[in-house]
Amino acid sequence: MATVNEKLLDAEVDHAVNLQQYSAGVVQRIIAILNRADARLAAALMEALEGMDATTFTIERLEVMLGAVRSLNQEAYDAIGRALPEEMAVLATYEAGYQFDLFAKTIPAGVQAVVPVQAISVEQAYAAAMSRPFQGRLLRSWAAAVEPTRMAQIRNAVRDGYLQGKTNDQIIRDIRGTKAKGYEDGILNRGRVEVEAVVRTAVAHTAAMAREEFYKANAELIAALKWVSTLDLRTSAMCRIRDGKKYTTDHKPVGHSVPWLQGPGRLHWRCRSSSAPITKSFRELGIDIDELTPAERASMDGQVPAEMSYGEWLQKQSAKRQDEVVGPVRGRLMREGKVPFDQFYNARGEWIDLDVLRARDAEAFKRAGV
Repeated sequence: MATVNEKLLDAEVDHAVNLQQYSAGVVQRIIAILNRADARLAAALMEALEGMDATTFTIERLEVMLGAVRSLNQEAYDAIGRALPEEMAVLATYEAGYQFDLFAKTIPAGVQAVVPVQAISVEQAYAAAMSRPFQGRLLRSWAAAVEPTRMAQIRNAVRDGYLQGKTNDQIIRDIRGTKAKGYEDGILNRGRVEVEAVVRTAVAHTAAMAREEFYKANAELIAALKWVSTLDLRTSAMCRIRDGKKYTTDHKPVGHSVPWLQGPGRLHWRCRSSSAPITKSFRELGIDIDELTPAERASMDGQVPAEMSYGEWLQKQSAKRQDEVVGPVRGRLMREGKVPFDQFYNARGEWIDLDVLRARDAEAFKRAGV
């Protein structure tokens, strides 16, 4: 029978996958705001361009003529700035309930009779997400932060187009993109890509903050946290080395020196990592053995669930996939057993430059012929 910690880990891994799917839906809804605005923006841009020609072009005149375009762009990002916190409020509500339900149905009744599972309020989960910055800014300020970038790109494209002697249609095409390529080759699409990164990171950030608040409320039950990274080729170098590592509930490394930093889901843009709690054993909880059934005692043993780490997963992949992740030189060293995966990082979990690695492991490189 699976232990409590094994069940919690399995549930959190499954939940992380579900969050990715949910994130895709939020991205679609937020990007739709931009798409609706872009049709009007393109029309306003064409109207502005028709009022200018190369002989009368000046930067000052350009700024005046792009006034309507600037207003439409601002309106779109203002709408995103309102919609994103609303989306995250819905997510925070769900996450607060999900974590409580997971613990309530997984922790044995005999344990809960002594140490009840504590719920957190929706307000508590949402406030944590809104008050803690991710990637340097608070959630509410991200839309306003990225809006000027897109407007600057539009302005620069118009300016450069006139200086290069392009027609109005060519300038519009540069900005909007072409239908043949799904408009992904236009400058406006850069804004969509940037917004998508913000949204996906916001979802991971909000889920992580709700999870952390729940763990704090239930610190009496939780002994440690386990970092859980997604096992695929897109996993970042920062998350690879942290996968499977243990941390205290206040984020201190356990048995290693790789720092928690911002934590799973918040470590970098589009971070897909999560965390799983490791509950205390019934003895650590001070529960008398006679108060639990044999099954409850076995399930609350406090052991860390065994699973495959990222390094172990990578060892089982093809040489081609390994080289895609760590590069051909590191891949060869790893396959030949010359340098273990963990040694591609320093003690702080930072990816070691290949020249530094070569100097440290000159003999291994020599034996491997690289």
